[in-house]
Amino acid sequence: MTSAPAQPHAIRLEGVSKEFGTARALSGVTLSAAPGTFLVLLGPSGCGKSTLLRVIAGLEGATAGTVRLSGRDVAGLPPAARGISMVFQSYALFPHLSVAENIVFGLRARGTPRAERAARLARAAAMLGLEALLARRPSQLSGGQQQRVALARAIVAEAPICLMDEPLSNLDAKLRAEMRREIRALQQRLGLTMVYVTHDQAEAMSMADQVVLMREGCVEQDASPAEIYARPASTFVAGFIGTPPMSLLRLVPGEGGAAVAGTPGHVVAPPGTAGALLGIRPEEVVPTDGAGLPVTVTAAEFLGAETVLACAVGTAGEVLQARIPGHHALAAGTPLRLRLPPCRHLFDAATGRRIPQAVRQPAHA
Repeated sequence: MTSAPAQPHAIRLEGVSKEFGTARALSGVTLSAAPGTFLVLLGPSGCGKSTLLRVIAGLEGATAGTVRLSGRDVAGLPPAARGISMVFQSYALFPHLSVAENIVFGLRARGTPRAERAARLARAAAMLGLEALLARRPSQLSGGQQQRVALARAIVAEAPICLMDEPLSNLDAKLRAEMRREIRALQQRLGLTMVYVTHDQAEAMSMADQVVLMREGCVEQDASPAEIYARPASTFVAGFIGTPPMSLLRLVPGEGGAAVAGTPGHVVAPPGTAGALLGIRPEEVVPTDGAGLPVTVTAAEFLGAETVLACAVGTAGEVLQARIPGHHALAAGTPLRLRLPPCRHLFDAATGRRIPQAVRQPAHA
């Protein structure tokens, strides 16, 4: 009995580079996404994530490399021939057309029969709660309603791959949170393969099956949200993911192990780790009345359910952040002792890359 052939990747990029004159926007990007995956391209402004999305869409041509969609090499194919739909940051709605006309505009341009256009419009409008708004113009809609129209236009295309370029950046925080849930539920219901560009880690972590974190045109880490949080591949990832991000402390030799720079008498890591950077998640730090790392509070930010402390460590200018449940009114200059978590995250100080071996914190730390 022979097994069924493996289903091709919905998206497969191999060595994709893009240059604009002498400027390189993408450098050898390789990644893949299985059918039905919600993939988020995440990173700071200028990292190349929107350029990569445009290369997938066919709005930009790759300088080098291969783009395969549903198993096809799409080099040279225009966007309309790639089996994709796209939602833009600006929504790109025609102001002189009604909601209904905006939604079916692409179907009309492709010559889809009237009856089929009407059926697809009805399904998309019902799915997104737009039935009562079909006769309105975009200027008569709220930002959230305009976003739903843009989503409906993508849905009626019935393409297996949907590309979204920072679609929620124009909405307020509450509406962004609501739309995150709606988009994720919609993607799962329809089984779409979605590529979603954002600089917002909250969007990435809450929506994605797969996060591709980019830096200066390259993939810094490609993993699930849980993996990218639990095992950041570099100091860049550690400093980008998490609110507040991971604290990075320089380790120096101490008696019986390694200590944070400026605190030679307080060993926090095993022997052989001196010279590395120790990563500590703020939520894993616990104030203690007993033995612990001595610090001085430099700032306290009360966020309602928790307080975020910024603390100076030792005499070498190291900074440790702690996220503590509840309200703690601590003035700058307050001395504290903090119990650190086991030593889980170590990074090479020269390269910034994660040191793979797991080590344990000494029992006497």
